[in-house]
Amino acid sequence: MDPVPSQRVPPELAGHPDRLRWNAKYGDAPGLSPVHPLAERALSFGLPDGEVLDLASGPSGSALLAAAAGRAVTAVDVSEVALGRLAAEARRRGLAGLVTTVQADLASWRPGPRGYALVLCTGFWDRDVFVRAAGAVLPGGLLAWEAFTEDALRDRPGMPARWCLGPAEPASLLPDDFTVLEQADQPATAKRAFLARRCAAPAT
Repeated sequence: MDPVPSQRVPPELAGHPDRLRWNAKYGDAPGLSPVHPLAERALSFGLPDGEVLDLASGPSGSALLAAAAGRAVTAVDVSEVALGRLAAEARRRGLAGLVTTVQADLASWRPGPRGYALVLCTGFWDRDVFVRAAGAVLPGGLLAWEAFTEDALRDRPGMPARWCLGPAEPASLLPDDFTVLEQADQPATAKRAFLARRCAAPAT
C-alpha cells in the first residue's frame, strides 16, 4: 500500500527522528495494526454522537473498526507510511469518507475542544498530550488509553522515563468531570489500560 506522497509531508517533519524511526518500522512490517482490545471495549460502551480521535494511530485496525460502525474517525500519526497504509485500507473497505488522516507531531498538534465521542491512544504516553486529549472529549464521551508503566524500565533500561506512566497516572491527570470506568495493569507487557467517561452535560 502506498504511503502518503512525500510532497505532502509537513516541512517541519522532514527530518523528525520519530517520523524516520516509525517509517522504518512500518516499512519492515507491512499490514495493519490489529484492532486493540481497549478500542473494542470502548466502542462497546454507550457513546454520544460524535467522531473518534485515534492518537499515535499507526496503521490502525481500531480506526477502521470505528469507521465500520459508522463513526467518523481522525487518525493522527507522525508516520506517513502508517497513515498511507491506513488510508489505502479504508478506501479498499469503502470507508474512505469516514477516515481522515493527519500527519503531525503530537507534541505540537492540538485537537479541537470537546469535539470527540471517543479519544483513543494505545501506544504512546506524554502528559501534556493526555491533558489536551481529555479536554477534547465530548460530555458523555470516553477517553481510552494504554501505555507503559514504570515497570517497563526494568526490561528496557534505555527507555526514557517520561514515556512511562507514573504510579497514579493517568487517573491523577483527569479533570474533575471524568469518572474512571476501568483501569488494569498488565504485568506481562508492563502496560496499563485505562478507560474513563466525561460526565454528561446537565439537562437544560
